[in-house]
Amino acid sequence: MTEHSAGPPTRLLVTGGAGFIGSNFVRMILEHDLVRRVVVLDKLTYAGNLANLEDVAGDPRYRFVHGDITDADVVDELAAEVEAIVNFAAESHVDRSIEAPRQFIDTDIVGTWVLLEAARRHRHQRYVQVSTDEVYGDVTEGSSREGDPLRPRSPYAASKAGGDLLTLSYVETYGLPASITRASNNFGPYQYPEKVIPLFLTNAIDGEPLPLYGDGLQRRDWVYVLDHCSAIARVLERGEPGAVYNVGSGNEMTNLDLTRRILAELGKPMSLVRHVADRQGHDRRYSLDSSRIRSLGWEPHFSFGEALAMTVRWYLEHPAWWRAIKSGAYRDYYDRQYGARLAAGRPAD
Repeated sequence: MTEHSAGPPTRLLVTGGAGFIGSNFVRMILEHDLVRRVVVLDKLTYAGNLANLEDVAGDPRYRFVHGDITDADVVDELAAEVEAIVNFAAESHVDRSIEAPRQFIDTDIVGTWVLLEAARRHRHQRYVQVSTDEVYGDVTEGSSREGDPLRPRSPYAASKAGGDLLTLSYVETYGLPASITRASNNFGPYQYPEKVIPLFLTNAIDGEPLPLYGDGLQRRDWVYVLDHCSAIARVLERGEPGAVYNVGSGNEMTNLDLTRRILAELGKPMSLVRHVADRQGHDRRYSLDSSRIRSLGWEPHFSFGEALAMTVRWYLEHPAWWRAIKSGAYRDYYDRQYGARLAAGRPAD
């Protein structure tokens, strides 16, 4: 059984810590000396990448374990060493969930259950489930609040909603001190280039077409990854058990406007854009009311323009990182997802 220390937990198990948001979180908490020990558990599926953590590999406070959150023995062994779990581990791309939903159910629901059981067994100080605004479904007007009904419209969103509900049930049934964060669309360094910003950035750098779904008027709020990570750290420190915290920056714009801004940062023409057949069940708009997380003293540090410029610069300065990814299995997926769409697409107006 874990012996708890006074104050916020400083020995953490970070699952999915080799992924985009998880690796940024690990780097941030080590840089700001927020932990005495961090154990990263990651399955290293296609989006998990040890290169994301190369710069912390020599830190004596950090340890990496290759494993699956659905493996109860591995999870239990690691949970015994720490005081809290922050769960980033997830299958997280809507398009892939449409293509192969089963793995989303296994990781996002069954894996969450395994982690919750371990946190309960070892009487952890805190469990933080990192979720998404997509669980609220399409928001035609106003902004989603934490108590709003969940109306997921993709297998990915449904699997995340299932994990959220399971987490809240462990608070009510077992008294587990768990909280949930639901963030808007993240962007920043180390994001796997299937997501729109790194996909469009890297395609534009190479002069390849940008496959923009439908009319491009879907609206999203964008939060820089380090702002999201600081919100998670705040919930880990001060969050109320059983509470859900929306994390948004108020940077709402259409995908078409986002594309224009990316191309402007790179000095590339709009002629690279191709309107392609829309995604199945594509939500038109997400919007979050983030007043609850702001009541904990959190607010975004980076403006959208500043964060986008930093992100563009990072991808320009790290071509080896993303070029190694955009080959092999990634290329096969890209061709399946966009090949026919691009062939039938139309140029931007």
